Amino acid sequence: MDKQIEKKKWTLKRILAVSAISLFTVVIFYNIFFGDHSSKFNADKERITISTVEYEPFQEFIPISGTIQPIKTFYLDVTEGGRVVKKYVEEGSFVEAGDPILKLENAQMTLSLMYNEAQLFQQINNLRGTRLSMEQNRLNLQSQILDLDYQAINQKRIYEMNKKLYDKKLISELEFKQSEDQFIFLQKRKELLIETVKKDSLFRLQQINQLEISVNQMEKNLEATKKQLENLTVKAPINGQLTSLKAEIGESISPGENLGQIDAVDSFKVRAEIDEHYIARINKGQKGEFALSGKTYALVVKKVFPEVNNGRFQVDMIFEGEAPENLRRGQTLHIKLELGELSESVTIPRGGFYQTTGGQWIFVIDKSGDFAVKRKIKLGRQNTQVFEVLEGLEKGEKVITSSYDTFGNAEKIILN
Repeated sequence: MDKQIEKKKWTLKRILAVSAISLFTVVIFYNIFFGDHSSKFNADKERITISTVEYEPFQEFIPISGTIQPIKTFYLDVTEGGRVVKKYVEEGSFVEAGDPILKLENAQMTLSLMYNEAQLFQQINNLRGTRLSMEQNRLNLQSQILDLDYQAINQKRIYEMNKKLYDKKLISELEFKQSEDQFIFLQKRKELLIETVKKDSLFRLQQINQLEISVNQMEKNLEATKKQLENLTVKAPINGQLTSLKAEIGESISPGENLGQIDAVDSFKVRAEIDEHYIARINKGQKGEFALSGKTYALVVKKVFPEVNNGRFQVDMIFEGEAPENLRRGQTLHIKLELGELSESVTIPRGGFYQTTGGQWIFVIDKSGDFAVKRKIKLGRQNTQVFEVLEGLEKGEKVITSSYDTFGNAEKIILN
């Protein structure tokens, strides 16, 4: 009788099939729970910028534009009005202090000068007449006093003689009394005349003093009028260039009107506008620099204007040390203005990545160099070349600093 042979359940073929299925299941399970599901982007190394994180001296500064201006400008504001009758120089000319620029004519002021001169001459004549009258009166009174002195002396002699005669009973009492009364009368008359001379002298002195004060005041008025007439000739107050002149022959100019300006050309300053964001960080004495014709020049902040207009404020800067030659008013300079002291910091170069990330994260190259991943960072100060890194990066690491516009939402960059 034939023996039945049992069929094997785990053949080699079946074992291989089960093993393959199990391996596939494990791979699927691992990919689901432990695999890299981040979005990726393939990038060509030649089309991106890879920079190295450095630890180096860092100087924070901002780029600003400044305009050359004269360090000293004088505005030609006329003090007296009039009609322009002559121009001595044209706009753009170089002038020296005291050079005439233009001449005005004012008929009313000329008439005022003539009137003041006439009034002064009349008052001077009054003063002379009063002094002459006073002198004549003084001489007349002195003559009267002298005459009274003479009469009093004679009368005294008569009185003393009559007194002796009266004592001897040689003349009557009436005759004696008449001589005595006449003597006393002449004495009192002399005293009265002397008092009159004193009072008259005081009055005349006061009169002369008032006339002298009046003459002095008129002389001052006349000088002021002459000064006004002199001011009708507008002269250069300083050496410089007449950069503006707004007046033509025959034109009427009002008092206080601005006719132009003169700029000193021996020295210049730089007027710059800065964003109001930095107003609390800009102070007198801060330094800046600019390059011109292959040479670097230094500037220092001389004055900070606190007024803010259209989101910007102004500063004046002067040259520290040598200044460039052949500077021109209105010339523009591109300046690096320092905002802090030089210090050692971790830095990365500026780049297009900042527009996408706002400086909050960056793609960091793996040590293998095959890919880059996102990493959070914190940036601090900056200048036109680099950012200061406060957190997230270390010296020697490499990062992508070019634009991230083509990366989309990728979290991992595969480098080819």
